Amino acid sequence: MRFTFSNHVLDTDLRELRRGGEPVATEPQVFDVLVHLLTHRDRVVSKDDLIDAVWGGRIVSESTLTSRINAARKAVGDTGDRQAVIRTIARKGFRFVGELEADSPAPSAPQPQAQIDPNWHPPLDRIALAVLPFTNRSGDREQEYFSDGITEDIILALSKLRWFDVIARNSAFVYKNRAVHLKEIGAELGVAYVVEGSVRRDAGHVRITAQLNDVATGSHLWAERYDRDLADVFAVQDEITRAVVAAVAPQLYAAENLRASRKAPDNMDAWELVMRALSHYWRVTRQDHLVAEALLEKAIEFDPQYGLAHGLLAATHMFSAHMGWADMATVLPIAERAALSAIHADSEDPWAHYALGSVYLFERRFDDSLAEFELALRLNPSFSPARGVYGVALSYCGRWEDGDAAAREALRLSPRDPFAAIYNGVAAYCQFIGRNYAEAIRLARESLRLRPDFVGAHRVLTASAAMAGDTALATSALEALRMAQPNISLAWLATDMPFRLEAERAHYVEAFRRAGLG
Repeated sequence: MRFTFSNHVLDTDLRELRRGGEPVATEPQVFDVLVHLLTHRDRVVSKDDLIDAVWGGRIVSESTLTSRINAARKAVGDTGDRQAVIRTIARKGFRFVGELEADSPAPSAPQPQAQIDPNWHPPLDRIALAVLPFTNRSGDREQEYFSDGITEDIILALSKLRWFDVIARNSAFVYKNRAVHLKEIGAELGVAYVVEGSVRRDAGHVRITAQLNDVATGSHLWAERYDRDLADVFAVQDEITRAVVAAVAPQLYAAENLRASRKAPDNMDAWELVMRALSHYWRVTRQDHLVAEALLEKAIEFDPQYGLAHGLLAATHMFSAHMGWADMATVLPIAERAALSAIHADSEDPWAHYALGSVYLFERRFDDSLAEFELALRLNPSFSPARGVYGVALSYCGRWEDGDAAAREALRLSPRDPFAAIYNGVAAYCQFIGRNYAEAIRLARESLRLRPDFVGAHRVLTASAAMAGDTALATSALEALRMAQPNISLAWLATDMPFRLEAERAHYVEAFRRAGLG
């Protein structure tokens, strides 16, 4: 179908919007919003109707829907003040009110139910997953509320990841007490992954199992068992939820990276390019971060409004500068623009606030930095990378005990996390700030065992060994550090590291002077 209106042509077959003959970059969901409003322009379209049509009934926040409506208005030259094309009807929904030319199709009459394909789902611009109702294995129907509560909490928590669409509770609970093949669930719900599990509660004890399944292959990507005493039911429920989500997220990213790796970069879409970039981001090496930046820039070229790509690009630039691989003064404005673009695209994406928190830290906007990390963690309490790097920010602010607690909580929540080396390195640095050099050395060594090229751990090991008076270890650690960060110098440490307290800067620089760094 072709719709012609106010110097615009929207072609549903080509999935293309043009203004004055020139293509207009439009995100998939924004395009689908426009199509739905156009094809139902004879009536007011409710918010629930839009969510069902564009997101397939998935959990969508008010701000996400608002951002897509705003983007749709911008794409057709409208604004929230003018509302000459898309009008908001208070407490009712939205309606397309633009003038269509004669060749545009009239709204189609409702089709008989029998002619609608029950397995049809709107195209997705990211991967979807479902959490099936956890099975109550207690033999007591009175415990059903507990297993249902665990399921509902996990659905809600996973929806905060923002990188994946999560099937809403009512759709997922259709499968309660039913034995259905994974592929059938995948076809009916349009999902690539399924989380399922069981709950066995007995007196003051509960055992919860959970697993993540790949629908296409039927394989288990992850499985875990949690045994807890039930001193506080709601505290246990919250703890298990956070642990499950923190464990599932890295497995989802890894699985999507594996899918994307089977394609050549020229054949990847924006989502696949971001997943490939994320896999390189985890590896914390200079070469991997250069690859990640190239992939993300390609994703943004493919889709300039793709918030996920902007957020990860900002985080990648900041990590590279912190490791000494890029010039901080050059990188900061680039990273700030990318982080702000990510927040503009989706203000509830924790990754966007994580990236902006990293930028603000190195701009010495310490309170703003902490606030951004705290917002990221409020949006997703299971977001371990934000919790770990929040520990870095706290330590640079002189709050080393709080920073240490944040890093260890990230490790506890997500022990198999690709960033586990970072969390150990953060905890090591916090212990250095606290003058606990032996513990700092232990944690730095653990970090390097996980990621031998991690510059941050090499720096902490060098500084801690020097302050502990272990000259041999300090010398060998400094040699390894120089290989990982050739530009390391006392001047670089004094100027590029964002210490809030002058005493901590002096302490750090003195440690490297004792190690023999010039």
